[in-house]
Amino acid sequence: MEQFRKVCRENGIKVTPQRLEVFLEILGATDHPSAEEVFRRVRRKLPMISLDTVYRTLTTFDELGLIATLRSLEDRSRFDPNTREHHHVVCTGCKRVMDIFWPEIDALSMPPQVEDWGRVETKHVLLRGTCSTCLLKIESEAD
Repeated sequence: MEQFRKVCRENGIKVTPQRLEVFLEILGATDHPSAEEVFRRVRRKLPMISLDTVYRTLTTFDELGLIATLRSLEDRSRFDPNTREHHHVVCTGCKRVMDIFWPEIDALSMPPQVEDWGRVETKHVLLRGTCSTCLLKIESEAD
């Protein structure tokens, strides 16, 4: 929390109750929630908060490097409290997202055509498939 307050202070961002609750919700999330999901959860504690406030707050936190935004997972962005370099696996059935750490991929050098393109600043692998829970559901429906 001290790092959160420090980053906000250094960037002239007030730590309002709304910003604090949005940050705490993301920080405690393990499911990479969408802005709409964050809004529903925060609204339980702050009934007057608007979806627009949540969107603007998440965008600000992403710009400050406090959270990471995962785009192109489906029709909406999802948010991740983990800002360390890592990758994701997404279930195409239930849309569950899981962090994965893959040092072998992180250590790979870029292919020549990418090196000629310019400078790569981050690498992110996104794996899509069907999770074990959804596979079990599919198998039980087939029986």
